Amino acid sequence: MLHKNALVLALAGLFATPALAVDNETLLQEMRRLAERVAQLEAANRKLEVALGQAAAPALATRVEEVENAVVALRDKPSGSEAFDGISVGASLVMVAQNSRGGAGDSSQLSARADVEVELPGGSIGAARGRLFGHLRAGDGDGVDTGAYATANATAFNFAQPVLMQAWYQLDIPVGGGSGELGQVEVTLGKIDPFGFFDGNNVADDESEQFLNLAFVHNPLLDAGGDIGVGEHGASPGLRVAYVSDINGGSHVTAALGLFGAGDGANYTDTFEKPLVIGQLEYAGKPYAGLEGAYRLYAWTNGNATDLSDNPERHTGWGVSVDQQVADHVTLFSRIGVSTEGELAFDRAVTLGAQFSGGLWGREHDRIGLAAGWLDGGDEAETPVELYYAWQINDQVQVSPSLQWIGSPGGDPDAGDVTVLGLRAKASF
Repeated sequence: MLHKNALVLALAGLFATPALAVDNETLLQEMRRLAERVAQLEAANRKLEVALGQAAAPALATRVEEVENAVVALRDKPSGSEAFDGISVGASLVMVAQNSRGGAGDSSQLSARADVEVELPGGSIGAARGRLFGHLRAGDGDGVDTGAYATANATAFNFAQPVLMQAWYQLDIPVGGGSGELGQVEVTLGKIDPFGFFDGNNVADDESEQFLNLAFVHNPLLDAGGDIGVGEHGASPGLRVAYVSDINGGSHVTAALGLFGAGDGANYTDTFEKPLVIGQLEYAGKPYAGLEGAYRLYAWTNGNATDLSDNPERHTGWGVSVDQQVADHVTLFSRIGVSTEGELAFDRAVTLGAQFSGGLWGREHDRIGLAAGWLDGGDEAETPVELYYAWQINDQVQVSPSLQWIGSPGGDPDAGDVTVLGLRAKASF
């Protein structure tokens, strides 16, 4: 306030001059009174500012905290893509046109099949992680009738209404700490296709893209011979427990045991009274010249099988499934099946073949498959042969012409050989 007092005194001095000495004392008193009033107003204003600041500070701080919390919540909220992390959905449509000549007679057939598969996160229990898997399928057409043990069209699925093929839950439990440095234990429970976990093969396992003849898709004794014993849709209620051990970070050994409903048990009637029990030991890695390969040895027993007269009996057997890459663009495969107990239409089977990658001729995603089989029924062996070319048109569409020849279909020495021409188209998403 020193500058304001100085101003007042200066004005007082000015009015004190003789030229303006008209009632000077009254004017000076009024100026002093005015200066005091200004000082009082400024002091009151400062007190008001302090009071307002003290009252507003807590409210302002609270509001700032609320805004910060909202920002953190928005930051931590999953984005659209993160909300779907761990979810995978796949769908495919397969159509097959075939014409057969010879054997039981000439025939033609067009079949179609649609599949939808969904995998979802199944939560966690400590370090163990779960996942849910569901598979729906619908189709039409039975495929051509060749009279053979193994159908020439393994994609045929004549159920027009969608069928729940599989629905299972799997828990992956790390061994040796949360990182699982000693491998992991897998426990799978639900409606399961046993071939999804047993008797696999990297080049002869998927009828929608690889070989069409059922003899080359799975072990003939288990599938074409019926020892797998699953329900009419291809799956059964079951339980699988496996231990997967990594070796040198690139190879692994898997020991698995499965228990599945068979016969009537596959349709949820006394499911585990006489189940199919199958055990498998698998090695996958690079055992030959640094090239990928997988070797599987398995054995099974089915207490709900039947003999050729449809009488109940137990079937037991063992098998081998091998695929081994032998060159940059060449992979060989083979399966062996041997029955050790029970009466079957054929009790021994061998299949072998090769897949050639299209990189050999400048078509990286194309391939050629060639396979032959021997299904021994005693008097005569059925001998299927198949050649196919898979032409990958784009990422979603594949077209595969195929040629099959089946000698002595059904092990009948009097049956004529069968030739099957086919064209398969697959769209997948």
